[in-house]
Parts: sequence; C-alpha cells; structure tokens
Amino acid sequence: MLVVVCSVVFKFVLLPVRISGGSMEPAYRSGGVNAINRLAYAFGKPQRGDVVGIRFSGVHIQLFKRIIGLPGEIVAITNGVVFINGQPLDEPYVKAREAWQVSSVKLADDEYFLIGDNRGMDQRYHEFGRTEAKRIVGKVLW
Repeated sequence: MLVVVCSVVFKFVLLPVRISGGSMEPAYRSGGVNAINRLAYAFGKPQRGDVVGIRFSGVHIQLFKRIIGLPGEIVAITNGVVFINGQPLDEPYVKAREAWQVSSVKLADDEYFLIGDNRGMDQRYHEFGRTEAKRIVGKVLW
C-alpha cells in the first residue's frame, strides 16, 4: 500500500527537483533539493510572490522563478527596481540589486512575468521574463 501511495504522490502530485544555478539565491541554493506541488493551482491561479517551477524543456528540466507580474499588468524594471503598472514593487526577498533595465512589457491574459531573487547577478546571465500559464508546472513547496 505504501509503495502505491508513494508512486501516485511522486508521479502526479510532488515532483522532486535538484536546484542548479544561483538565480534564486539566497532563498534557494544551488545543489539543494526541493519539491514542486503540481496540484497547487488546480483550484486557483498563481499569485504574485509565488515561487514556481517553469517547464523549460520537458518536465525534468525546469527553472525556479518568482512571479512578479500577473496577467494584464504592465511590468518594467528601472535601475533594478521592478514597477508594476507604474508603481514600485516591494520585494523584501531581494538582497542585492544591479541596475537592471527592462522596458515596459504588457502581459497578455495568459502570461506571467517571472524573475529570480538574485538581482545582484548581471542581467545578461539571468533567465527571466514573461511566460504562458501553461508552462507553470506548480508551486515550490519550501
């Protein structure tokens, strides 16, 4: 019975992942292990501040990113500060900032804007931006 329950949970609910890279530091360190809850958004939509797994190339290669922009919003980054609909976003999880610059982006009805917490990295080495809702695998558990 235990084997069946574990098989179902790890096949359909929890996806264990190993973190590789520093884009989400200090909250998530490279080499750590975490889990993604695939059912987190079965009855609700992702919210600003959620850390999610994004399908990059199949279910086994994913990016961990934080949602900062919601569908229909306008997102911009000026001198490292994120603006949502022209208002600065309070981001207590960001510990260091480089002077990133991103022109205004209007998100479609099925798009989210995602970015890592480590804004002390040079912008060129950081994967971020808009993604379709269907690419979000689930919410990171801890």
